[in-house]
Amino acid sequence: MFIADTHSDTLWALGVRHIPLQELMITPDRLKDGGVSMQTFALWTGPKGNRGDVAAIVQGELAARPVFEQAGIRQVDDPSEVKEGENTFLLSVEGGEVFESGISTVEEYRALGVAMAALLWNNENAIGYPAKGGSTQGLTVYGVQVVKEMQRVGMAVDTSHLNEAGFYDIFAKTNLPPMASHSCCKALCGHSRNLTDDQLKLLIRDGGYVGINFYPFFLNDGGQATVETVAEHIDHVCQLGGASIVGFGSDFDGIEETPAGLENAAKVPALLDCLRKRGYSEDAIAAIAGENLRAYFRRIRG
Repeated sequence: MFIADTHSDTLWALGVRHIPLQELMITPDRLKDGGVSMQTFALWTGPKGNRGDVAAIVQGELAARPVFEQAGIRQVDDPSEVKEGENTFLLSVEGGEVFESGISTVEEYRALGVAMAALLWNNENAIGYPAKGGSTQGLTVYGVQVVKEMQRVGMAVDTSHLNEAGFYDIFAKTNLPPMASHSCCKALCGHSRNLTDDQLKLLIRDGGYVGINFYPFFLNDGGQATVETVAEHIDHVCQLGGASIVGFGSDFDGIEETPAGLENAAKVPALLDCLRKRGYSEDAIAAIAGENLRAYFRRIRG
């Protein structure tokens, strides 16, 4: 089975925080034990956004890739490149600060193999405004240009962390469906980072994608969560009609707490078992585990 995870902060943890590999939620062995076929590694721009040294942070993250490459975890550019039984990684960006110096930077990151990019984290930038800040302003003029350029070069536009006005601007002002790489359902947990049913219905209508986040405080208002809670969010998207656009976006190594029973990448099979217990067929589980993501990339890349 092809299993994909659309977000983690493992390269930040390794290359910037210098956390020992064995202490991480994602390691080569854990990817293999969990059968994770394609793990997305984010190039996060850091907690200070454009007030920090973004270039140095990204270089530190890129320098951490050999830890996985030397263990036989190769980088891929598209989910379609992953072979049966293989463990790979895909690059993403978390924070559009990397694109602030000019529109040509989008193509430069695409050339590095960056396949998706979250427009921002929790900091306002030249592209738009974060969900955390409560702004009702949409994407900036430059932000719309960046999104259109991302779509042109085949880079998925990631709306996780983006505010609602910016989210709706993508649908109103551009031509391809975005994704939310690591977000949950606001109907089940009221956190500002979560997606409303109306947002989810737009992603479903236009063929976008959402990877359900494993962070307990996005899963449950009380911050208590188990692997079953993650399955509840997946099921909610499916009940809205999104069985073909939902998957996993763990946020491993970027979250300090995890759901009970889903502590690291090796535990991903427990989530598949939860879906089985809920009556999901093997075909439906295969779609959620990774085939939906493959189909999404076919839609945006042709």
